[in-house]
Amino acid sequence: MLPRLIQSTSSFLFQRITQTHTTTLFRILYSTVSIYDNIPRKLKKFERKPLVRSINELKREGRKRRKERQKVDEIILQSPANGLLVQKLIPVAKEVYAARSEVLSSVSRLVNYIAIYTCSICGDVHVGDPPHKIRTCNVRGSLSSKEHSWVKGGIEHVMPHVESFHLYDRIGRAVSHNEMLQVDRIPAIVELCIQAGLDIPEYPTRRRTFPVYCVAGRIIDFEKRFPKDISLDKDIDEYGLPYQKKRLNEDTNSMEMHCDDIQAVAVRGMKAWKKMCTGASKLMETYAVQTCGYCPEVQVGPKGHRARNCQAYKHQMRDGQHAWQEATINDFVPPVYVYHVQDQPLVNELKRYYGMLPAVVELFSQAGAPVEKNYAHTMRVDVVVPELDEEKWVV
Repeated sequence: MLPRLIQSTSSFLFQRITQTHTTTLFRILYSTVSIYDNIPRKLKKFERKPLVRSINELKREGRKRRKERQKVDEIILQSPANGLLVQKLIPVAKEVYAARSEVLSSVSRLVNYIAIYTCSICGDVHVGDPPHKIRTCNVRGSLSSKEHSWVKGGIEHVMPHVESFHLYDRIGRAVSHNEMLQVDRIPAIVELCIQAGLDIPEYPTRRRTFPVYCVAGRIIDFEKRFPKDISLDKDIDEYGLPYQKKRLNEDTNSMEMHCDDIQAVAVRGMKAWKKMCTGASKLMETYAVQTCGYCPEVQVGPKGHRARNCQAYKHQMRDGQHAWQEATINDFVPPVYVYHVQDQPLVNELKRYYGMLPAVVELFSQAGAPVEKNYAHTMRVDVVVPELDEEKWVV
């Protein structure tokens, strides 16, 4: 049965559709659903990121906390709010860190075989050679034809680098504005793994053996001693914040791949990407991650830092401070969506038929890795890309 959307009486178009699809399940030429319904749209400068929980729910929690602070009673805290680790999530943190290293190693090898382009004006990314001709460059300074000005890109365009302040004590006080140049900034996903139980010698963190207590809304820590293997004079200041040290050496080729099969590298990278995203989402359900509602700043921990370095919409009204809210996996591991290249070059006239994928997934896909089924809705596998002379027959 032909779709209702194809309202052409042309026998040529009817014959082409029936010849193209030999099975009983027909794909449609155009979908009435929004082209990229499940892809987060690019927000305007004055728009705030959507909240994970409704504002009414946040207000109810705030009123509840204020009532609890009025009572001089002890509030029993559960892990990790009491400073202790969640033991069942320690293996997950180690798996996420290992999966991230494997993804970086796979991407660093595949970029030598598959070209990555980025627009020097608007920052859009394309994976594959040649770059597409779709005219979507519509920012200040772009060409009048809205064509992209493509230049060679790299790993940082496929996997954006999101950093966070490294906290020695995750339930201690927040990093102040005067301390933002003294505290190390490391990849946010690494900081999440450290707070969830991963131990990295370059970045020590406090592991409590006794929980903290909450009385009238104030945290009381009866464990005053520091770990014996950490020198307070050299590594930690008097407030429990780590001094800035040598940055973590992130060698993307640390996991040596002796296999010359690029497809095998892509398959391993695809599995590692899925494991990293799934594990990070699982950790974020227990360990809080904060993000600014107007800029990409991310802070791992129960509260955001106090550095006044926000340059987003109406930052003057906030004195440069960030508008902290609960983060999502897209804020933590931002996916860069690119057009999904199948068999033919992408042209501007048929842009509404093309699907999209995260740049990392598209890179692995072009290297021969199978794409997971959960990306089917963005790939638009149910849509046939017509020829240019057939496009005018589509309603």
